[in-house]
Amino acid sequence: MIANNIIALRKRIQKKCSDCGRNINEIKLIAVSKYFGIATINQAIDAGILDFGENKAQELNLKFEKIGNAVNWHFIGSLQMNKVKYAVNCAEIIHSVDSFELAKEIAKKAEAIRKVQNILVEVKTSEEETKSGVESEDEVRKILTFCKLSKNLNTLGLMTIAPLTENEFLIRKSFRDLKNLLTKFNTEGFHLEQLSMGMTSDFEIAIEEGSTMLRIGSAIFGERDYSKKWNEL
Repeated sequence: MIANNIIALRKRIQKKCSDCGRNINEIKLIAVSKYFGIATINQAIDAGILDFGENKAQELNLKFEKIGNAVNWHFIGSLQMNKVKYAVNCAEIIHSVDSFELAKEIAKKAEAIRKVQNILVEVKTSEEETKSGVESEDEVRKILTFCKLSKNLNTLGLMTIAPLTENEFLIRKSFRDLKNLLTKFNTEGFHLEQLSMGMTSDFEIAIEEGSTMLRIGSAIFGERDYSKKWNEL
């Protein structure tokens, strides 16, 4: 089932890229594997998936212990300060840097293990209270400036989560605002290239608006079974 889901998903991505003049090679597909077990992840690996996204730092750490660097791990959830060490130890990219304090802590933990940590700054582009991310443009600039000066951080770009709505205008606006912000910061010399935006429900709009990283869960793995622990699945 997972292999068939991936084939169908890649066809949709390819069609959307063709429709809007994008090169599919510009877009990285990240399978959001939170709360799915090792056997399920291995099915996705066998089907050609190389990048996996996790929302919980300790879950990522335990999966990393079993699978290791055979794939690229992305940390995409809210990151607590006391869990930074787990994310830095495992993640190729941390997508969810949402405060100056968090950026400093990531730099500190990366320095301790002599690592240059790839990151994205998460920006809040919707009015939903439940959404995370930096709200102030000046605060984003402050984080980007710090990261640019840090020898242990490499800022690749920006990340956002669109509002959970069927209103295409609001979804598109969220993605477009992020793209415009990236363009603005690049005129200031920050050299950002990546836009992490788009999930199962809105990835086609995200492609149209310039996404370079899609975070797809249910379209690959199906619905999650929260009645069990992930390591029982």
